[in-house]
Amino acid sequence: MGDGRLGLVVVHKRYVSAAQAHYAGDLVDGAFGLACFGDVATEICIRTDGDEGLFASYTSVQFLAPIRAGDVLETSGTVIRVGRRSREIEFVAAVICRGRPDLGTSAAEVLEPPVVAIRAVGTVVVPGR
Repeated sequence: MGDGRLGLVVVHKRYVSAAQAHYAGDLVDGAFGLACFGDVATEICIRTDGDEGLFASYTSVQFLAPIRAGDVLETSGTVIRVGRRSREIEFVAAVICRGRPDLGTSAAEVLEPPVVAIRAVGTVVVPGR
């Protein structure tokens, strides 16, 4: 019988406000995306183990495309390995909507397909019971 935690997917969506912009061109720093991964990992730990857990490490992080103020970011995490106290999670952050200031101050569009901005694999740990 398989472990029901393996393959669990959690998805969060978040609007990226101007307050998160850190660099010229309304760019957001990579730490913003990693913080979103942390939120997803927390929900995964709550769902799998009834505890918020702790982030232990990233084994890989790839920054593939920019995240900007005015974007809607969809962040997902999938449990890919379950240890006794550890859970390995594959993360993806994709821009699903983007502001279009070239068309007007509040113009925006849905991106089809979404733009994958960050991919990562990380490990969380939960307390032993």
